[in-house]
Amino acid sequence: MIYLDYAATTPMSSQAIAVYTQTAKKVYGNTSSLHDVGGEAQHMLATARAMIAEKMCVTRDGVIFTGGGTEGNIIGILSLAYASNKKHIITTLAEHTSVHAALNILQHQGFTVTKLPLQKNGLLNEQLLEESITPQTGLCIIHHVNPEVGMIQPIKRIATIMKRRAIFVHIDGVQSFAKLDYSSFATLVDSIAVSAHKVGGPKGCGALFINPTICPKPLVPGVTHEKGLRGGTIDVPSILAFVSAVQHFQYDSATFNMLREKILTRLNKNYLLMQCQQQLPSICGIITNRYEGQHVMMQLNAKGIAISTGSACDIHNEDGTKTIHALGMSQYERQFIRISFGENTTLQEVETTINALNDIR
Repeated sequence: MIYLDYAATTPMSSQAIAVYTQTAKKVYGNTSSLHDVGGEAQHMLATARAMIAEKMCVTRDGVIFTGGGTEGNIIGILSLAYASNKKHIITTLAEHTSVHAALNILQHQGFTVTKLPLQKNGLLNEQLLEESITPQTGLCIIHHVNPEVGMIQPIKRIATIMKRRAIFVHIDGVQSFAKLDYSSFATLVDSIAVSAHKVGGPKGCGALFINPTICPKPLVPGVTHEKGLRGGTIDVPSILAFVSAVQHFQYDSATFNMLREKILTRLNKNYLLMQCQQQLPSICGIITNRYEGQHVMMQLNAKGIAISTGSACDIHNEDGTKTIHALGMSQYERQFIRISFGENTTLQEVETTINALNDIR
């Protein structure tokens, strides 16, 4: 099957699989155990923590390992919201489902949330952002790279606006981690959530940075692992496989731009490739002028081609993709498909997919 849904998940890399297998056989101790077997696991965990922190451009003592991007977003958002001692939060309409899930919890606890639209160029309006700040604003939440269209938000500028007002900033870095450099903004934000399976690592594993100077309170009192922010025995094999995946991951912007250009020039008038001011080239959001996205996806699936209709966490949402709504294009919410590339994507696969799309009647 031609797989063009890398923004949903990637195949686990051979290097990550090898590291996982080796670690599961040899480093099986509980990191909290005081004997030598546990000590070896703890040493490996500390090494992995330092390596992920280096890639995130943050301090190692602020990194905890999580069950993935969703859990990272939820822990980060709730922790910062409670630590802020303020009851107003600013975010966008285009955030991932996990962000909205955390916000639903907070709204039931008396927090108010302002959800901003995006401009036609895909970026957050910084003037509108500033105008939305109130004396009670304690947290701003923003994705670095949108999972459906791929726009890249100006995190450094947004974080600078927030820092001038002592407002915490949480970044959803799931789609950008190991693909874009974090060094320009990492010291300006207070938490960043990332995921392993977007870069060839195992599912069910991720990392979260929370500024250690904040000293967030445990969400579940009595939990002892990962500074009390996440319970359960640490999955050292998955974490080391995550590190291996990151070390070997390569994001080929030049190739992805070439493949994207092929889609832009070869698709017929029934489709519109969404272009934004700043965009990750491997994510191609496409409006279908004549068909519902589900119809197109199923037609391609019947021909052995895997694409999506947006974020995998939104497939059961009858209203369609949040991003299209956030861009002011609600009339196309159900007429959206996403093609996303990975390291194994070939020009022939993309050309076959373009032909299949153009043949749909």
